[in-house]
Amino acid sequence: MKKMLPWLITVLLAITLIAIVAVILYNTLMGGDKPKDDAGKAASAAEAVTAEKLSADDRVKVTSEITGIKTNLADPDYIAVMGLAFQLDSKSTKEDFEKVKEIQIKPIILRTLSDFKPEEINGSQGKDKLCSKLLNLINAELPDGKLINVAITDIIVTKI
Repeated sequence: MKKMLPWLITVLLAITLIAIVAVILYNTLMGGDKPKDDAGKAASAAEAVTAEKLSADDRVKVTSEITGIKTNLADPDYIAVMGLAFQLDSKSTKEDFEKVKEIQIKPIILRTLSDFKPEEINGSQGKDKLCSKLLNLINAELPDGKLINVAITDIIVTKI
């Protein structure tokens, strides 16, 4: 029995190490439960946010707008003119957002729009895809607080 104990411990350690390596490889290769697309990331971020009813006055206090955005789309024959509304999690986050929206947020919007083709923006799914992509990109740039919602207030996509 004493001669068998080291072998038994060695086998148990080997099985444990193999199981640990298998779990790590599974999580890295399969990605676990983390979504890889923009819509999935936005949905998972939205799940973490608690939804509370805001009055109209409270909603205005935490919402910022950018209007008059004009840029070419991925197809150089088309131009998009749009306005966006951004709902943030707090008034202090809105104040920070207002300070950087022209120098940091607007360029993100222009770069994102220039990657879209006109047919990709058409329809509610295209607009949802654009909003979720903007939500993820802008949240990464905010120093404090979170962007909760991006809404398209007006949009015109036309041929030049």
